[in-house]
Amino acid sequence: MAAKARVYSYLRFSDPKQAAGGSIDRQIEYAARWAANHEMELDATLSLRDEGLSAYHQRHVKQGALGVFLRAIEDGQVPAGSVLVVEGLDRLSRAEPLQAQTQLAQIVNAGITVVTASDGREYNRDRLKAQPMDLVYSLLVMIRAHEESDTKSKRVKAAIRRQCQGWIAGTWRAPIRVGKDPHWVRAAEGGGFELIPERAVAVRLVVEMFKQGHGAVRTVRELTERGLKISDTGRTAASHIYKLLANRMLIGEKSVEIDGETYQLERYYPSLLTAAEFADLRYLAEQRGRRKGKGEIPGVVTGLGITYCGYCGAAIVAQNLMGRKRQSDGRPHAGHRRLHCVTYSTGAGCKVSGSCSVVPVERALMLYCSDQINLSRLLEGNSSTTSTSAQLAHSRQRAADLEAQIQRFTV
Repeated sequence: MAAKARVYSYLRFSDPKQAAGGSIDRQIEYAARWAANHEMELDATLSLRDEGLSAYHQRHVKQGALGVFLRAIEDGQVPAGSVLVVEGLDRLSRAEPLQAQTQLAQIVNAGITVVTASDGREYNRDRLKAQPMDLVYSLLVMIRAHEESDTKSKRVKAAIRRQCQGWIAGTWRAPIRVGKDPHWVRAAEGGGFELIPERAVAVRLVVEMFKQGHGAVRTVRELTERGLKISDTGRTAASHIYKLLANRMLIGEKSVEIDGETYQLERYYPSLLTAAEFADLRYLAEQRGRRKGKGEIPGVVTGLGITYCGYCGAAIVAQNLMGRKRQSDGRPHAGHRRLHCVTYSTGAGCKVSGSCSVVPVERALMLYCSDQINLSRLLEGNSSTTSTSAQLAHSRQRAADLEAQIQRFTV
């Protein structure tokens, strides 16, 4: 038995504040009256409403209810003869006219009638065939809707560009309403932003654990155990940890891109890290990435290339048993970091089995080194080394920025 045709009502607002008016009630009443006059049933169970989704950028199709409805049409789930009531054609689309008309044609060609509540017009195959000028009228409406949105978009972009330029020049210090702000700040009473203390603690913990060599999964677990959250959306995904560590908002910088041009707004937010600390963090991330996933514990002994099997002469490699239970601070137990012959583990020659803990080997190596250099000074540093480290961090960041600029000019 074929499904019964129904009347559907679609509502869209680019700004949720528009929902405060009476247009929603008026359209629902119109759809109910239209359905009653044509002896059809209004489907009140399907919520076709997109609030805060732009028809100019087609977000209501990509992310919203209209996109779901269009896919249902493609899948044959919307019966032919059904009716879609909208306030106006601009509610369906404000994209370029050809794209908007293609979208209308998709609906109409599926045997569905589009009714506009603002003027009572109906668009379906039979009516457009009998009155082709209605198709021309629909195109004119779409052209006007697109031009209105395009003009508004250009005005908004121009205003944001002026504000960004003013921020860089020091003549504008009001908020720039574009993009999302980081989860660890909130609007301050006197203007600008202030840190949310508990969120700032969480972010600093993420940075510190990364510097200590912990992975994202361990970091998320630690945040959960301490009851800390980076955002109000719940538990932080492990994949977001690395994105956070690369976010220049950590140093208070907001990035705004307008038509391919990027503005870096320094000191827009209160910073959690200094520029030198962030540069060091990025350098550490790059170096860790070059290890190509060899584990979260660097091989101090094996990485030096000075250890060899006493039986066959092949290289000694490390094995970190990360799946075992760890200590309370997240570090693996001493016996879970092992050394063994590479050829035995691959069955390529050595006949001597077994492994040993890396800890006594490391301690012996460090004991020898302590007789050669002042390790405490090397590890603790002093004012001169701190200054040099900061300069080195700035130089690394500057080199990375220059390399990025070169890439933009040469691509």
